[in-house]
Amino acid sequence: MSNIHPTAIVSPKAKLGENVIVEPFAWIHDNVEIGNDCWIGPHVIIYDGARIGNEVKIYQSASISHQPQDKKYNNEETFCFIGDKSRIHEFATIHRGTCGTGKTTLGKNVLIMAYAHVAHDCVIGDHCILANAVQLGGFTQVDDWAIIGGSVPVHQFVKIGKHVIVGGGTKIGKDIPPFIMAAGEPIKYYGLNLVGLKRRGFTSDQLEKIKMIYKIIYDSQLNFSQAKEKLMNEMPEDIFAKEVINFMNQSTRGLIGK
Repeated sequence: MSNIHPTAIVSPKAKLGENVIVEPFAWIHDNVEIGNDCWIGPHVIIYDGARIGNEVKIYQSASISHQPQDKKYNNEETFCFIGDKSRIHEFATIHRGTCGTGKTTLGKNVLIMAYAHVAHDCVIGDHCILANAVQLGGFTQVDDWAIIGGSVPVHQFVKIGKHVIVGGGTKIGKDIPPFIMAAGEPIKYYGLNLVGLKRRGFTSDQLEKIKMIYKIIYDSQLNFSQAKEKLMNEMPEDIFAKEVINFMNQSTRGLIGK
């Protein structure tokens, strides 16, 4: 059974799992599915297309699965997926997808802090953190374990690799490859995210291999195309080199600078 406050408005068409708590003045629309053991805070609005996993907490006045701020959107049915154990803090806004991909997706154990915005068609991986007032443009991709510091605006279509950490107040207009720190104005490479990687169990040997990769990319006189070719020739079987090369191949906005 769910525990719904009498002042909350919950559509009878919405599907709520077991042990869902809905606090005062929350509003849950028709085409919504919420998993088990979730907590929906006061004044939260969950719009059509929301698909929320288990053990998710959504704090006061957040807006989930609202219509995209995209002129091409024409009321087609799209979705907003939020993975298990994610937390969405107060006044955060997350919009559902457009016909571009049909969905906005947050993975498991994602932390969205207060006043952050996740635009239409974004994809956020597992264990990511968006600090206060991060603003993601449409179609942004943020891979697993990435952390974006407070008040960071992210240009649409940007890709941010896994295990990246971005300093607060940084403007992101280009793609950020995996495993690194990025900050500054303009944004640039600041070495590996050593603290985060060590916390997640990366060994000294693995860290040395990743350092070698980024020495070729950022600490040599090679341009990015030449650096990628050198990695392909010299480290063809290295799993981390393969991951970085794959990211470079998928980059559409170019990598951040040195």
